[in-house]
Amino acid sequence: MVRALAFPLALAVFIAIIVHGPLATSEPGANPHDPAKEDLTRVDFPSQRSIPWKPRFLLPQDSLESLFGADWPLVARFNRVDRRHLYPGMTIKVPVNLADLRSYSPLPREYEPARRYEKFILISRTEQWLGAYEKGRLVFSMPAATGKEGTETPAGLFQVSARHRTHTSSLYQTDDKTAQYPMDYAIRFHVGEDGVAFWIHARDIPGRPASHGCVGLYDEPMQLRTYGFPERPLLHDSKKLYDWAVGEADYGEDAGEHEELEEGPFVEVIGDNPHYRN
Repeated sequence: MVRALAFPLALAVFIAIIVHGPLATSEPGANPHDPAKEDLTRVDFPSQRSIPWKPRFLLPQDSLESLFGADWPLVARFNRVDRRHLYPGMTIKVPVNLADLRSYSPLPREYEPARRYEKFILISRTEQWLGAYEKGRLVFSMPAATGKEGTETPAGLFQVSARHRTHTSSLYQTDDKTAQYPMDYAIRFHVGEDGVAFWIHARDIPGRPASHGCVGLYDEPMQLRTYGFPERPLLHDSKKLYDWAVGEADYGEDAGEHEELEEGPFVEVIGDNPHYRN
């Protein structure tokens, strides 16, 4: 969420110029050091080419809720971004007609390779999106942040081999370095020859590939617990997928521990990471 600031816009722009460099309020430019971070319109998702959209430059008083009301989750999902990663100076994609988003999913409604499986997870690196299939039919889908350049999520066909609802990273810490990074509702789908494990789990979603190889899903309750934001969490895709794919019978005291699985769903990772427009 981009919170309304208490000081005038002129002061906000002045501070932004000092911290980030000049901002053109009419035709905002991307940060030259990391263009995709501040201008999500540069991330090219093929499924969005048939949906008319306009760039929206975020001002200090803007939030998804103030701009789009109850439809804000649709816009967040369209941009593959969470509220924590929206701030003044960013540019996002806003469909001309929000109704176009009500049935939006970049993945096919029917996927023939999944038809033989009771449950099948398809992950598109190109679209930054994950789909849950039953006998080849898409039952739900959601944005996903896969591995960034240099640490791409491996492509191929894998099988879920473990679950751990309260998993944490053994390698990476939170932004403030006070704790290991939480990976709630973790589903392990691959272990490389070097012993590195790849999981689908709760994560920050910044609108582009961002991980070290795992696949991240929305989890605002985890963000509230970790960062104190957002105040009213709503998006909880990690739990939805976990419950569907490997859900435990209950969430009692004995639930949530690491558990190896023998017959988990198959997971297919396809495509290349998205391109960036100049």
